[in-house]
Amino acid sequence: MSVPMSLSHVSGNTERPLLHRTVGDVLACAAQEWPEREALVVRHQGVRLTYRELNEQVTRLAKGFLAAGLSPGDRVGIWSPNNAQWVLTQFATARAGLILVNLNPAYRRVELEFALRKVGCRMLILAPSFKSSDYVAIVRGMLPASAFQGRGQVRADPFPALEWVAQLGPQAASGFMAFDDLCAANTESAADSRLEDLATQLDPHQPINIQFTSGTTGQPKGATLTHFNIVNN
Repeated sequence: MSVPMSLSHVSGNTERPLLHRTVGDVLACAAQEWPEREALVVRHQGVRLTYRELNEQVTRLAKGFLAAGLSPGDRVGIWSPNNAQWVLTQFATARAGLILVNLNPAYRRVELEFALRKVGCRMLILAPSFKSSDYVAIVRGMLPASAFQGRGQVRADPFPALEWVAQLGPQAASGFMAFDDLCAANTESAADSRLEDLATQLDPHQPINIQFTSGTTGQPKGATLTHFNIVNN
């Protein structure tokens, strides 16, 4: 893939050239070259996935995002501590051309509201809770009861971009979508076809991730990373 002539990169001395590839492409190639080698180990969840298994689960989740109506460039927020689902979500959003927004697990309601409005997340994926924070209760508190349309769909004026809320795990609170349902094997031909097209359309210099600064001297600022940034670091 050619490098856009409008961009420049500063790199130190290295024998290895910078890679102009997408995150999804790197994972797919790893799954092809080392299918049975361990790729992801999360001890506290008892999860061990090979590159083949990781790639398959990422593909299913990416199809789930597209089947939900998300489009390349849309923001997906994840509010959760470290876990296997977080890793799957990062790879799947990258493969579907979406931008994952990392929301600090320590955020309180006011910080969550600020971040969601700032970047315009269309979907929010959240853990049920973390330490003393009940994430489900916090989200219920910031959205009116009328916002919940069923099966994870939401509509609320305070957050005009937000359309989906998904809870990690096999089950979800009333009004929320279960993350495992989003990951379920999707046979919709349109999602299959769209994912295949995206594999050739995505550019390494497209954004893949937004991380907020700590906000110690002001409001947190969203720092944007691309496929190129992540693959080469």
